[in-house]
Amino acid sequence: MKTQLLIIVILIAFLIAGCQVEEQADPIITQTITPSSETLIDGPTDLPTEVPTETSIPTSTPLPPPPQIPVAEEQGWELVWQDEFDGDEINKSNWTFDIGGWGWGNGEAQYYTDRPENARVENGLLVIEARQEKFEESYYTSARLLTQGLQSFQYGRIEARIKVPPGTGLWPAFWMLGSDFDRNPEDPFDSNWPEVGEIDIMEYVGREPDLVMGTVHGPGYSGSLGRSKWNRQDFDIADDFHTYAIEWDYDGISWFFDGEEYFTLEREAIGDLEWVFDNEFFILLNLALGGQFAGPIGLDTEFPANLYVDYVRVYQEVP
Repeated sequence: MKTQLLIIVILIAFLIAGCQVEEQADPIITQTITPSSETLIDGPTDLPTEVPTETSIPTSTPLPPPPQIPVAEEQGWELVWQDEFDGDEINKSNWTFDIGGWGWGNGEAQYYTDRPENARVENGLLVIEARQEKFEESYYTSARLLTQGLQSFQYGRIEARIKVPPGTGLWPAFWMLGSDFDRNPEDPFDSNWPEVGEIDIMEYVGREPDLVMGTVHGPGYSGSLGRSKWNRQDFDIADDFHTYAIEWDYDGISWFFDGEEYFTLEREAIGDLEWVFDNEFFILLNLALGGQFAGPIGLDTEFPANLYVDYVRVYQEVP
């Protein structure tokens, strides 16, 4: 009897000890580990967890200018406007700036400024510099220059010589918008796009280093429905300067890469949709980061990242 009582006491002791172990172990097993509040960022998932503070001076090393390409007026064409970026600063009679960091309709990460840190002239080149820095609730800055309200063109050959930056998530572009783009200049969400038309002379995304694209957007064929052509090469586009151009007239638009035509879109090709490219358009140059098209910014993308523009030239046919 004493033996049975001893066994019962021992079993009860084991049970009590086991319950104590389970009560101590449960919090460890079920604990959810979360980042500290210092690493949590309210915004796009491709933003950095650590960023430098705002700085007030350019950080890039000036790029030597490429060999000069003189203005060449082919037979039947005349030069009607140009910017060779040969002065000491950006020519304000040619260019203005978009300012802000609201995503620009594509979920982009950068805040556009008009600071020399983000846009300036160096060694005969326009430099658009994307920087990783905290500025106005954004974690990247860059610039977008446009000739809106200053210079606009209907038809012609529109050409630029550009060196794009490498890096996943970078999205430089040379493009045009119809001059009636702004329905309400005070409200960036209130525009006449896509009814006013968009011509993308060159778009490049860093995740596709051998690819550039030419595209148009209009009513019924905007966004992913834009009429587009990919132009792949057997080298990385960012390694050197290249010329990008369109030749545009009543009949259609043709795209050129280093002087070679790779895409022609005739007005009949859009069928019953409206062709909206018979009006004046202004020119834009910008370097965007992230967003729906460029994708997440790569962890190995180096900053500052610079877009270099040697010149922008506009020719029109001689009457």
